Amino acid sequence: MKKNISILLLASLTVYSCNKTKTDAPKGSTILIKKDTAIAQKEQSAAGKQIRDFVSNQYEIQYEAEGDLNQDGLPDKALVLRKKDDSLAQRTMIVLLKNPDKTYRLFKTSETVLPAEYNDSGYKMYDPEDISIEKGALHINLYDIGPNGNQFSKFKYMNDNNLVLTYIETYNMGAGSHSALYYEPMKGKVTLETVNTMEEEMPSETKKVIVKKERFLFENVSPDDIVTNIYNSVEQE
Repeated sequence: MKKNISILLLASLTVYSCNKTKTDAPKGSTILIKKDTAIAQKEQSAAGKQIRDFVSNQYEIQYEAEGDLNQDGLPDKALVLRKKDDSLAQRTMIVLLKNPDKTYRLFKTSETVLPAEYNDSGYKMYDPEDISIEKGALHINLYDIGPNGNQFSKFKYMNDNNLVLTYIETYNMGAGSHSALYYEPMKGKVTLETVNTMEEEMPSETKKVIVKKERFLFENVSPDDIVTNIYNSVEQE
């Protein structure tokens, strides 16, 4: 009987020792937990064979432009996406870079770079609207003969893998005057031209202002807000 008890006690100690070895780590050591990174890797290296692979069923492609944005000899794409069932929803703009194997990878996404397509009354804000990729730069050109005026934005591909706003130009025709604004954020240069249409000779005035140099990234910039802030800065000079 004593022999059987000794055997059972020894077996219990052996099992306890094995469990202890599996769960406890030596003091001062780090327990490594293997994380499933499949989803994260897929998001970071989002790729597709066709541009439709980047557009969910809820969206449609409103505008599409092609050109060599990162200057690697391959044609890249810029797409403006809008919801199929909600014309008043904020539009999304995405930029896709072409891979050597002819697939695409998602480069940048912005939900702020474009203004609303329609105002609260249901009227189109800009018409026509145009996007293009030329000489390593993405151009967004918006036209309106009404109060919104024209707005042209230029985003340049940088070697640090960013898409940066380098130029904004606006032209507005208001009651009694026409005005044009030229702004280069990275250089801090602003030029404001105003034409007085109330007088027969329509005299013009040009004002040049140096402001703080700024670096605005495509994914979180709003050209509308920038133009408003620059006008306010120039008026205070």
